[in-house]
Amino acid sequence: MSMFPEHREIQRGSPIIELRDVQKTFKSAAGDFQALKGIDMEIRAGEFVSIIGKSGSGKSTLLNMITGIDRPSTGEVMVNGSAIHEMSENQLAGWRGGNMGIIFQFFQLLPSLSLMQNVILPMDLSGKYKPRERRERAEHLLEIVGLTEHKHKLPSMVSGGQQQRAAMARALANDPPILIADEPTGNLDSKTAETIFGLFNDLVNEGKTVIIVTHDSSLAKQTHRTALIADGEIVNEYVAKAMPTLTYEQMLNASHKFSPRQYEAGAMIVAEGTNADAFYVVSKGTVEVVLPRKNQSDVTVLQLGPGKFFGEMAFFNGHKRHASVRAAESGPVEVLAIHYDQLDELLDQSEVTREALHQMADRHERENIQRLEAGI
Repeated sequence: MSMFPEHREIQRGSPIIELRDVQKTFKSAAGDFQALKGIDMEIRAGEFVSIIGKSGSGKSTLLNMITGIDRPSTGEVMVNGSAIHEMSENQLAGWRGGNMGIIFQFFQLLPSLSLMQNVILPMDLSGKYKPRERRERAEHLLEIVGLTEHKHKLPSMVSGGQQQRAAMARALANDPPILIADEPTGNLDSKTAETIFGLFNDLVNEGKTVIIVTHDSSLAKQTHRTALIADGEIVNEYVAKAMPTLTYEQMLNASHKFSPRQYEAGAMIVAEGTNADAFYVVSKGTVEVVLPRKNQSDVTVLQLGPGKFFGEMAFFNGHKRHASVRAAESGPVEVLAIHYDQLDELLDQSEVTREALHQMADRHERENIQRLEAGI
C-alpha cells in the first residue's frame, strides 16, 4: 500500500527547483557580507539531494532561498512552477503550505499541543482537507512514522527521535511534493538517524522530492546527489566526485580552474599518439575510451559517465596519449578540462589527491595492457 494514496503523480525528472544566479548580501554596521555568490542550481522531481558544507559556508542561507524564508538580493528562485522571489509574505505563506514541508533542526513542535494536534494544525491552517478527514490523515501519518501509541502525548513526553518523526509527519500533513530537512539527524543517535533516513528513502520512492541540509558527509553520500557549498558558492559536483580527497576550499578553487568543452555525438575529444596537455572530467553524457590494436581495428574498452575522468595517465607518464577518447554516439557530451600546469599546482596543495590520482593512473594503465594482451 502506498504511503500517500492520494498523492498526485509528479513527472519524475522534470525540474522542480531552479535557482538562477542567486546572490544574497547581508548589510551590517561592519559592512556588507555576501553569503551567496551567483548560485545556479537545479533539482529535479523525485530526487533525493543533500546540501553539505561547513558552518558559515552558506547552507542555511541557500535553504532559506529555496523555502522562501528569505529572499535573494538578486537572481531568481523557481519552485514547482512558481517564482517565489516575487511573492509577498502572505502569498508565500499560502503557497508554502501546499507545496513544501519543512523539518527544522530542533523540531519546533508546539509544546502545548499533542503530537496528533501538531500534525493536524497545518491542515487546519490550509483548509486543504475536510475537518473530519484531518484526524484520520494525522493518525495515518503518525502510524507511518511509528508513533501511533504516542499520538496523545505532548512533545516533552517523548524522545528526540520521536519528536523528529512527529515533525516529519507534520511536514507531510498537506501532502507537499517537496520535503526539506535542516540537519534532520544532527541531534539523534546513529540508530535513530538510520530510521529517519529510511523514512526519507520511502518518501522518495513515493515520488517526493527530498532535500536535506547536513554537515555529515557519510549521510550525504547515501543521497542521489550532493550539492557541496563553500564560501557561498556551489562546488562543481563532478569535480568533487572526481577528486573527493580535496578539501572543500580546494574543490571550490578547482571548480574555478576547470573550463567546460562541448562535443557532438561521435566527435573525437583526444586522439591517441598526440601530446597531452589537459586532464578531463565528464560532466554530461558518455565518452568512450578507444585503444589501438596492432594490425587490427581500434577497440572501445571503456565508457565513462559524469564524474569519471581521463587524461591522468598521460599526466604522470610523459604527456603522451596512448588511447583516444570520443563522445559516444548516443548523444552530445560536455567535459571539464584543466591544463596540466594548473592541475600540478592544485595537486601541490593536496599530496593525498596526487597520490590517489597517481594510483588510479597506474591501475588504468595495467588494465589497458591486460585488455590488449587479451586481444580485446
